[in-house]
Amino acid sequence: MAAKKQVKQAKPTLSPAEKKAMRVRTKNKLIKDRWLYLLVLPGVLYFIIFKFAPMWGVLIAFKNYYAGNSFAASKWVGIEHFRTFFTGSSFLMLLKNTLIISGMNLIFYFPLPILLSLLLNELKVQWYKNSIQTMIYVPHFVSWVVIASISFMLLKQPSMSGYHGGALYDIINKFTGSDYNILGDTVGFYWILLFQAIWKETGWGTIIFLAALAGVDVEQYEAAIVDGANRFQQMVYITFPAISSTIVIMLILRMGSVLDTGFEQILLMQNNLNRSSTNTFDTYVYDMGRVNGNYGYSTAVGLFKSLVSITCIQTANFISKKVSETSLF
Repeated sequence: MAAKKQVKQAKPTLSPAEKKAMRVRTKNKLIKDRWLYLLVLPGVLYFIIFKFAPMWGVLIAFKNYYAGNSFAASKWVGIEHFRTFFTGSSFLMLLKNTLIISGMNLIFYFPLPILLSLLLNELKVQWYKNSIQTMIYVPHFVSWVVIASISFMLLKQPSMSGYHGGALYDIINKFTGSDYNILGDTVGFYWILLFQAIWKETGWGTIIFLAALAGVDVEQYEAAIVDGANRFQQMVYITFPAISSTIVIMLILRMGSVLDTGFEQILLMQNNLNRSSTNTFDTYVYDMGRVNGNYGYSTAVGLFKSLVSITCIQTANFISKKVSETSLF
């Protein structure tokens, strides 16, 4: 059987008058909505200047580039930096530490803003709800420098010069009878980072979920009450399904930052005793680039992180689309 020939339909050509009319309509629309475009302009400029323009610097990952050298004259080394990174002794250690910290945040921290949003949504006294929201938002605006200082003051060991130990250190020492230095412990340090992130960001993370809950139709709750549903059943069968798509979207976005562990937080809490468990890809890039000046090598590590993030977010989005029909794109 002969294959059917597909006849391509020719695109209709516009006359000069029609093209001129289209340009006039476009110009009038731009003039009419000029203030809206002006509001969008700062965001567009931000992404152009700080996101798209610096992308040419990715070429440094394939050059033997050091600060002070000419970029054009730097020797092209291809994938040598990647080969050195993957075959080096630091790769598995960095991968383990990064995945442990990121995994703990995903398992323990990610569900907390959702749970807190559901609890806040059950508060019916508006002034009390607003007061609670304000109090849990405040830690987000506290600097990591302040949080690291507070953590150190609470958990530090007594020094030889007569300084007392931190309050939490004294409590642990009193009840366990052991001289446990959690700031220098390779396992306990993971939990310090987790508790810091929970205290600082849980309240701020509820904003998106509370905004999604604000769009739930009140008539659904009224119908559930008529059918005899209690508060818990309303939350399970109405409130939670209302934000399920938002939860999926946030989870997909979270997978895109699976190798981001919070550079500033870890750098401030790092010391010689816990360095084996606190070295992650973020701190490694800083050490190799800013400290050692090996910009080509550090850019290669950063590019590897970006490729893994793109792969994770694409995979999570594909799985979500197949399973729940909710996706980013």
